[in-house]
Formats: sequence, structure tokens, C-alpha cells
Amino acid sequence: MTPPAITPPDPVPDLDWDPGRARRFADQAVELWEEFLKRLPSLPVAGAWNTEQVAAGVRRPVPEEGLTEDELFGYLRSLAFEWSMYPGHPRFMAYITGSGTVPGAPADLLAAGLNMNLGGWRLSPSGTEVELALVRWFADQFGLPASAGGLLVSGGAMANFVALKVARDAQASWDIRSRGVAAGPPLMIYASEEVHVTTDRAADMMGLGIEAVRKIPIGNDFRMRTEALREAIHADREAGAVPFCVVGTAGTVATGAIDPLREIGRICEDEALWFHVDAAYGGPAVLAEDLRPLFAGIERADSIAFDPHKWMYTPHSGGCILVRDSASLSASFAALAAYIHEDKERSGHGVDLGMMGPQFSRGFQALKVWVSLLAHGRRAYARRISHDAALARYMGARVEERPELELAVPVGLSICCFRYVPSDLPLGAAREDYLNVLNERLMTDIQLDGRAFCSNAVLDRRFVLRACIVNFRTEAADVDALLDLASELGAKLDAGLRPEALRPANA
Repeated sequence: MTPPAITPPDPVPDLDWDPGRARRFADQAVELWEEFLKRLPSLPVAGAWNTEQVAAGVRRPVPEEGLTEDELFGYLRSLAFEWSMYPGHPRFMAYITGSGTVPGAPADLLAAGLNMNLGGWRLSPSGTEVELALVRWFADQFGLPASAGGLLVSGGAMANFVALKVARDAQASWDIRSRGVAAGPPLMIYASEEVHVTTDRAADMMGLGIEAVRKIPIGNDFRMRTEALREAIHADREAGAVPFCVVGTAGTVATGAIDPLREIGRICEDEALWFHVDAAYGGPAVLAEDLRPLFAGIERADSIAFDPHKWMYTPHSGGCILVRDSASLSASFAALAAYIHEDKERSGHGVDLGMMGPQFSRGFQALKVWVSLLAHGRRAYARRISHDAALARYMGARVEERPELELAVPVGLSICCFRYVPSDLPLGAAREDYLNVLNERLMTDIQLDGRAFCSNAVLDRRFVLRACIVNFRTEAADVDALLDLASELGAKLDAGLRPEALRPANA
């Protein structure tokens, strides 16, 4: 008998747009982006909406049939101009989030269009080689040796986690990857009291526990006290624990302080410990000639974490982890999967980045950073990073000129911390409590106002306003606008908020 003919299923091209339709769709997206760039300086930094309002504005039921392009772009216009806030706005000076380079945006479009998976070389030949070249260039900027390598990851949290796991695996005296942390004595990490919370999170994720992070006291300059570091290491060893890593911070989130990296590196050499530097914020400042000396000793690090999406301004997300010996990444993360087989000798293919970090599937995060560097060049970055720091110093000087404002701490890198202090506020025990309440309310009012945007820091139990400039659109007029706004709203708040006990007798 003749077998029945096999009938192939009919094609289903619904999702496979032809290149012409794809181009028309992308053209509308670019027009929307161009409008955004033109309007950005005149837009409020953020709106005063609440959760319910934003949810009602942006949530839509998924339709059974797709929206028309007019409907879809009407929705996207609303999302962009009615319900978004703008970290790229020249008067956004809060937290540490970059403004998003212009070349980085179309580079992200190309990366998404190519859709290579950088977990494997054969799935991303050009992407893998670009990422390797990028991390090699970064390693050179930090003064690391030729053996150094690294990865692009989602941000500083993941970069610090990868570094600390590599440190844990390299420093443990037993096969910790196979037997786990319970098979040996407690492992200890050391960091300053100003270290970012991601170090605690990494200790938790590795099963060490948050209490495995010893917080070393800081001095009046908010930098780690190295004599206290040595004492803590020796005390833990005497108690039977195993010190394995010291985290030095190169640009604290609150004040921009840089730990004494050279001294920490020397202690790590003396004590045979891994030296990790969390430079998530400050790291790119090594490109600026006037700021680079502040980072002396960073070249001694065994690993460095930093975020191009912070002070290199590139679009979210893209952090970077560098290690002194790139082989330590594979030693910590390589895993065998039966379905992944390749004869590298016959194929001539390169390294699989999925074997060097926690992700098997990896996007082409490096392209937006690489294209931004190629488009602008190193010198443009050096000039702008230096300028950001100069603007912060300018802000500090302007604060000191104003009787109603008080500089909270000397300017560090590109961070200026200050607070509103009414000039007629009497001294006394209740003064500091009131100033904390006043400035906490003031920060919220500034953010809701929308004309400028800052964040906060808590320094020696003082709640202060904090401006961090990592924005290539910010200039001196924007700095002055934020200070004007703080003074204006601060005076209004104080008039209605100040308790009777703190009012002048003749008021």
C-alpha cells in the first residue's frame, strides 16, 4: 500500500513582519524618540502622580487581535509624555543613574534586532568578541594586567555578587562549589560602614549570611579605617572564622568617598585575602586625569565592579565585573550541560561567556557601551566626567554662599550633600530633630514639584539633601535651579511646619 501523502501545515506569518513594515514601525519609534529629545529640557523631571493614577494610565488588556499602529503609538506617546519620569533630564540629580547616551539607544535597537545570545560564541561571534574587547579596554583603564578579563552584567548588584562568589570559591580551602559553605568554617567579608547594601545581599545569596559581612568603622572623612580592618581580621581568625575578602568602595553612594585603596590592597597582600573594589559609581572617573589620582591602589585589586550605566551615561542596564585573572571566572561558574557540545579545536570558535558567569542566556549589553565609546572617544568621556565633578564643587561653593543652606560634608567626586537650615532657627536639643523632619519633607516636595529632582543621604543621623551629577546634560544653571527650588520650598515648609518652641520670641 502506498502511504498517505503528508500535508504540510499552512504558513503562519502573523509575527513575521516584512522589512518594509518593520522599517515603518521603527521610523515612528524614532520620530517619538526625536520628539522626546526636543521636549526633554522643558518637561518636568517627574510628575506628582500616585500608583493608582499611573496604573490606570498605562495598563491595558491584551487584545485578541493586535492594535493598529495609530492606536499603539498613541499609547506609547501617552506612556512617554504623561506617565514617565526622566533620568536624562538636565535637572535630574538624584541617585546614581546615567542619562542614557544618544548613540546607545540605536545600538540597543540593533542588538535587539540581531538578537544574538552571548552565552555561546557560536550564537554570537561578533557579540562575544566585542564584549571581550570592551572588558579588555576597561581592564587597561584600571591598570589591571594582561591576564584580566570580565563580563557585562545587569548592574552593580550582579557585578559585586559575581566578584564575591569568585573570591569565595578561590579562597575556600575545600571544594566549596561541590560541598557548600556548611562543609567548612565561617567565611568572612570586610567592608566599610558606608558599603552599598549589595554586598550584604551577595553574602545572603551565597549562603554566608548577612552577618558574615563585617562592617569596619569609618573616619570623619567617611572612609574605612584601615587599623580597624586589621584588628577585625585578626579577631575573626582567633575566633575560628576564615577571612577571605575585603571590599573597598571607590565612590560611596552617600558622599562619593573613596576608601584608602592602596592601604587596603597592602593589607590584603599581607593577610592573603581577596581584594575587591566596588566602584559601581566612581570607577569611570579613572578616565579623567584630574580624578584618577584619587583611585591610587585600584590597580592592586583582584576584582572590580563598576557600572557603565552610571557615570558612563549609557542606557540601562549594563554593569561590568573585571577580575585580575579571567580564568577564575570559569573556575567559579563553568557547568556541564549534556545538550551543549562543541569541538572547539575543529570549529575554531572562541570562549563561551555563559560559562564565565551566572547567566547561560545573555543579551548583547556590551554593544551600547562599545558604540558610545566609539562615537564619542575616550577624551570626550574624560572631559565630561571631570566637568560633572567640577559642577558638584560649584554647587558646594554656591551652597556655602547661601545663609539658608548648609553644606553637610565636603564634596566628593560628583556628589554634593546639603540641607535647608532656616537662619533664625535657635540652637537647642530639638533643633536637629526638627531639621531632619523639615529636610525629609523638603526632599519629597522637591521630587513631587518636578522642576528639579534630588535624593537624600543620612550622615551622622542627619537627614540631608543629596545631588549626584552623572548627567551630560546638566550645567551650572541647572545646579542653581535646584538650590533655588530647595530654598523656595524650604521656606514654605518651615513657615507651616516649625513648632512654636522653635520660633523666635518676636515672631
